[in-house]
Amino acid sequence: MTRGGSPSRSRHGYALALVAVAALWGATFPMVKESVRRVPPFEFLALRFALASVVVTAACCPQVRRLGRDGLRAGILAGLALFAGYAFQTVGLQYTRASNAGFVTGLFVVFAPLLAAAFLRRPPGLGPAGGVVLATVGLALLSLTNTLHVRRGDVIVLFAAVAFAVQIVVLARSAPHHSPAGLTAVQMWVAAILAGVWTLGGEHHRPPDGFVWMSIAITGVLASAAAFFVQTAAQRHIGPTRTAVILSSEPAFAGLFGFLLLGERLTGRGWVGATLILAGMFAAELGPKRGAL
Repeated sequence: MTRGGSPSRSRHGYALALVAVAALWGATFPMVKESVRRVPPFEFLALRFALASVVVTAACCPQVRRLGRDGLRAGILAGLALFAGYAFQTVGLQYTRASNAGFVTGLFVVFAPLLAAAFLRRPPGLGPAGGVVLATVGLALLSLTNTLHVRRGDVIVLFAAVAFAVQIVVLARSAPHHSPAGLTAVQMWVAAILAGVWTLGGEHHRPPDGFVWMSIAITGVLASAAAFFVQTAAQRHIGPTRTAVILSSEPAFAGLFGFLLLGERLTGRGWVGATLILAGMFAAELGPKRGAL
């Protein structure tokens, strides 16, 4: 074994870091849900990503400066995809149920390997492909009721799933060649600027209260600056399919923390769905792979 540890052990470590990111996003979901009841969603996003931008840039200024033209281009593209995902999801939620939106957004676990195969020529191995199937079925059981009624909002949120998949694939291509901190900073600035522009013509509620500012601080520093830095760094070692499968556990963590913090209850089918998502993560991580996927 080398001093830095085996590549396999390193990949498993980054996979665990991605699990922590998904858990963090799930844990902050109740906080975000309450915050966007008090201020317009895009105002919250603008403040959240603006704080994240400042934090990453201040902490990693040299890496941001050394990013270069290609890295800047990749960061902008990933940031555009990231903002598009949040924008489509936010708008779509106005026209469909939260359960539908959760499942449809989670379909990035399907789109990411398809886009990776089409544009990166990186088809998944049996393990990650099996993980995609298990995670998709788990998402359906966790999020949907007896039937899925196709609403206009479902179609809008579907574009969010595609956008999040594009962000994952862009990072799969660019993260191994550029500074994770630099790429993260550019993504955060792009999302902050676009969310800020969106709020200019929108409705304005009362100024953010103490709870909202606390939520902005936590989601800006931890769930944005730190989480997207970890995702970008992890994708230097983990392919897009495995990344998508692991991050698809966010709804399961959201259900868990909704139970712990808000007293919400999962049905028996919901627990089965959460278990299948976990099984999908293990299949993607431990099953047969092709390359780094």
